[in-house]
Amino acid sequence: MTTILVYKQGPLGYKCSMDKIVRSYSDLDLHRKIGDIIEGHSSNKEEIRSVAAGLVDWRRTRAVLDLGCGYGWFEEVLGGRFDLVCGIDYLSENLEGFLRTAEKIAKEAVFLQARPPAAIDMPSGRFDLVVAAYSLYFFPEMIGEVKRLLSNEGQFLVITHSESMLTEGEKYFDFSGLRKVIQRFSAENGEALLKEHFAGTVFVDYPNTLVFGRSEGNDLSQYIDFKKEFISVDVNPELVKEKMLAELQRLGELRFNKNDRIFVAKK
Repeated sequence: MTTILVYKQGPLGYKCSMDKIVRSYSDLDLHRKIGDIIEGHSSNKEEIRSVAAGLVDWRRTRAVLDLGCGYGWFEEVLGGRFDLVCGIDYLSENLEGFLRTAEKIAKEAVFLQARPPAAIDMPSGRFDLVVAAYSLYFFPEMIGEVKRLLSNEGQFLVITHSESMLTEGEKYFDFSGLRKVIQRFSAENGEALLKEHFAGTVFVDYPNTLVFGRSEGNDLSQYIDFKKEFISVDVNPELVKEKMLAELQRLGELRFNKNDRIFVAKK
């Protein structure tokens, strides 16, 4: 098993707020813990990674690229054996976790530290599958580069949020800035953006709701803390947490829209 470490700094194309949002994913233990909280409070008990993986034609998939790979969240559910699994992420903190996961399923595991949108120094047609799980709204400008990197029969798998995820919070606060972030690539506009580059695009909706009961304020508090950099685009996160916890006690239950959409685009 060969592991190659490659480091590359891309252009600084982010606003300060976007940079802070990305940085919020550097605490890997917290990231995993919040994943457990989301899973435990989800009304949809079908794991979204498994749903997404089920949409991919794996028969000719030997080389995989994950944009915004994190610690290897998507790769954790993949079986089989690949020739190459490459992850690209801005945070060096994700290097060890991603490689540990990728090495289990690939002959060659590569971590590339880069800051999309940026040209990727790899040959055209190198990958059979490119994945962007909850990351493409940070760099939708990469869609054309993804097409270049895909083989002729390659697939582009995208998991993204719906703009409606902000509906409940917008009853209390103005999240127009955060809405602009999500709208860069969302469930609602993703198909049109992909069709600018790809001949065939299909999608599957993943309806979901996060449900918190009166006795689960601690989980809700941690979830809001994890999202604080997103929230701070518009509002002081402490004000949001105080208001939501008060509403939880007043109402006895809070439900938050967590609808997502999975896209598969082909050349």
